[in-house]
Parts: sequence; C-alpha cells; structure tokens
Amino acid sequence: MFLFSGFIIGLVGSLHCIGMCGPIVVALPVKGFSTFRLIITRLLYNIGRVITYSFLGLLFGILGKNLNILGLQQITSIVFGAVMILVVITPSKIKNSISRVSVVSSANGLLKKGFSKLISKQSAESFFLIGILNGFLPCGFVYVGIAGALVTGSLMNAVIYMFLFGLGTIPVMFLTSMFPAILGEKKRVKIRKWIPVLLFILGAVFILRGLNLGIPMLSPKDAMIEKKMEQIKE
Repeated sequence: MFLFSGFIIGLVGSLHCIGMCGPIVVALPVKGFSTFRLIITRLLYNIGRVITYSFLGLLFGILGKNLNILGLQQITSIVFGAVMILVVITPSKIKNSISRVSVVSSANGLLKKGFSKLISKQSAESFFLIGILNGFLPCGFVYVGIAGALVTGSLMNAVIYMFLFGLGTIPVMFLTSMFPAILGEKKRVKIRKWIPVLLFILGAVFILRGLNLGIPMLSPKDAMIEKKMEQIKE
C-alpha cells in the first residue's frame, strides 16, 4: 500500500507541476513529425524522466537503508510527515521566497540552458536526454517522492517507489505533450485547490508510518525498535 502511494503522488503531483514542466513539454518540437515519431519521442522523454526518478530512489534508498540500520527510519518518517503538514499551513509568501533561493534558481537556470540546446537538435536521443534533465528540476512533489523512498528502509523498495512515482507522472505529461490544450489554466487552478488536502493526508500517513503502531502496510512494527524496547524493559 505504501509503495503504491508513490504512484498516487506522481499522478497528482504531475497535475500540479505541469506549471513548471508544461512550458518544456509544450516547447518539444512537433512540426514535420509523423504521428509515430511524435509518440516515440514523447515516450523517450517520459522514459528519461522515470530513469532519473529511479536513480534518485537508488541514491536516497542507500541513505534510507543506513537510517534504518541506525534505527532512525521511524523518526525520519515522522519528521517528513510533519514537514508536509507544515508546508500546507505555511503562508504562500514564505514558500515563494524559499523557491527564489539562489541555489534553486541557479539549478533551474543551468537545466533550462541544457533544455534549449537539446530541443534544437530534434533527435530521438535529445528527447531522451531532455527527460533525464527534466527529472532533476527542483519540484516539491519530487521532494515528497524522495521522502517516501527514504523511509521505505530498503534499497529495492526505494527504487520501486520512485519508479512508481515516475509512472504516475506519465499520463498527464504524455497527454499534455501530445495535446497541449487538454489541461487549460482553469482546469489546473481547480486541481491545485485539492493539492494541500493530498499533502496533508500524505503527511499524516508518513507520521502514522513512523509511530510503529503495528498496522499492516500503513504503520508496521519495526523489529529493531521492538528489540530495543525489550532490552530497556530487561
């Protein structure tokens, strides 16, 4: 159940993040492309993104595994859950000021330069590489996905979690790249209204997962924590 939440985060997150990735997707060349080439290049773009997300899952899965060994996985899950809820209740002015931090702005600038060079090439490889780079764009929902991968406690599960996250983003990103007008601004505004609700629910799920309540798939008991509790009692 928890692993599948990666897919849900990706699906809903893509509806929100189309504002950032949308201009890149719409800018992908279509003139002179046959329907077959159009579909293939868009698939390559999305495959590139999924590979990047899976790679991020691998990196943070290593960190999560070490946290699990140290017995810090449950605490990490609670902290991330609390942060998600905090993001929901934090005024938008503060969040906007954080998004303008120089490091984030610089990363965006470098990636966008890479996009412009690759878009001009119009080769199959360039679409794949655009997807690879797109996966590294700073994005709140990618951070949420990474947090989920981090608290899985297993290297394989972390990769699967981010792979499912990537798959969840494909429907919206693929349709938007094929039919740019399918998600107009009015539709995106309506969808964004529900994003805070989803984030709040996810935050609660992360906190429950860290509380070691013994609820299968949602808040499983950690054997390491149980062992430590027994030692304390002795």
